[in-house]
Amino acid sequence: MKLMWFHLMPYTELPEDFRQKHPSVWVDIHSSLFDPKRAHLMYNDFMDELEFAADCGFDAICVNEHHSNGYGLMPSPNLIASALARRTTQVPICVMGNSLALYNPPTRVAEEFAMLDVISGGRLIAGFPVGTPMDTCFAYGQNPSQLRERYLEAHDLVIRAWTEKDTFAFNGRYNQQRYVNIWPRPVQQPHPPIWIPGGGSVETWQWCAQMDYVYCYLSYYGYKAGKATMDGFWAEMARLGKDRNPYRAGFAQVVAVAESRQQALDLYTEPAEYFFNRCLHIDPRFAAPAGYSTEATQRAGLESMVKKAANAQSLIMGDKTNRGMTMADFVERGYIVIGSPDEVLEQLNALADDLHVGHLMTLIQFGNMDKALTQYNTKMFAEHVMPRLKTRFAEWEDRWWPKPMAEAERAEIPGFAPKLAAE
Repeated sequence: MKLMWFHLMPYTELPEDFRQKHPSVWVDIHSSLFDPKRAHLMYNDFMDELEFAADCGFDAICVNEHHSNGYGLMPSPNLIASALARRTTQVPICVMGNSLALYNPPTRVAEEFAMLDVISGGRLIAGFPVGTPMDTCFAYGQNPSQLRERYLEAHDLVIRAWTEKDTFAFNGRYNQQRYVNIWPRPVQQPHPPIWIPGGGSVETWQWCAQMDYVYCYLSYYGYKAGKATMDGFWAEMARLGKDRNPYRAGFAQVVAVAESRQQALDLYTEPAEYFFNRCLHIDPRFAAPAGYSTEATQRAGLESMVKKAANAQSLIMGDKTNRGMTMADFVERGYIVIGSPDEVLEQLNALADDLHVGHLMTLIQFGNMDKALTQYNTKMFAEHVMPRLKTRFAEWEDRWWPKPMAEAERAEIPGFAPKLAAE
C-alpha cells in the first residue's frame, strides 16, 4: 500500500460564528474574512508541513486545485508543487488537479506539468479532475452541460501535446490551435502517471478503465460511507474485464493519531469540528447546477461529495442553533479514523479490506490544526502506523507510480540558505 500525505490548505481562522453569519465557505465567502498577512504565515506553515511529511517517509505528498473559497487556499497547486520540487529530492509529488476545462488553452497544463516533471526529475503524478461545480461553474463561469465535453477535449489535447513528436494542429469544438509544440517535454515517457479524482460518476469509472488511469475517490465522509461507491467501481471493473489490482484506485481519509484514544479526542476535536462544520459549510445552491451530473450517474442514484456536504448542511440548518455536528458524530459515522496507533491501524486495515484501495491519501492536517499538532500527527502516523501498512497488497504491481530519473543523473540540490539571496 502507498501512504500519501494530502494537504487541502484550509484557511484556519474562520470566525466561530461563521456558520451562523455566512451562507457558504465557497463562491460568495466574503473577502473581509481574508487577512493576507495571516495567510502569509499559513502558506509557509502549510509548505513546512508538506516538506516535513516528505522527510517522515510518506510515499508521496499531494496538493490540489480550488477557487473562491476558504476550504482550500490553492487556486494554483502548480505553484506549490514547483516549490516542493526544489525543497524535496526523493518523494513523488501528486498534483491532484489541474481542472482541465478551466484552462484556455489546455496546453498550459501540458507545459506546466512538463516543467514540474523536469524540475523534479520525473517525480510528478498528474491529476486531472473535472472539478467541483463551485470551482468550475460558479467561480469560473463554465456551462455545466458542456463541462465534461470540454474536459475530455482538453485531456486529448494535453496527451497529444506530451506524446506527439512533431508540431501538429488541433481543431476541436472548444480549442483550435494551429501550432502545438510544447517545450519542455516531460521526463516520464510517454507521460507522467495520470490519476483522476472523482466523486462517484459512472462515466468516470468507465473512462478510467478505458484509459487505464487511477480512479481516486476523494471522500469527506470516511471509508464506511465510501464502501458503496468503491463497490460500484470494482463491480464496473469486473464487468469491463479489468483485474482487481488495488492500485487502480485511491481513497482520501481523515486520520488522527495520538498515544491513546482519549488523547486523540482531546487533541483533534477542535480541528475536526472546524473542518466539517466550517470548511464544508457549502450552500446547496452551489452544489448541483443543472447539467453538471450526467443522466447515468443520476439513474445510478450517486451523489457527489459536494452534494452530500451541502445536504448535510441543510440538515444541520434545521437546528436553529446551526452549530453543526460534533466529534462524536464524526467518530460514530466513520468520517474520521482516530485513536491510538493500534486502533488507527485496525481501522485502516478494515478500510483496505473493504475498499480494496492501494493508494491511501491521508488527510493528517485538517481544519484549523496548527503546525505543531500537524507535525505530531504526521510523525505518530509515520512511525507507529505506516510501517505496519506498507506490506498490504505487496503481491500486486503498482503500474501507476512515477518513474524518476536515476539518482546519479539528477541535479544536486544545495541546501536552502536564505542569506545567499542577499549576498
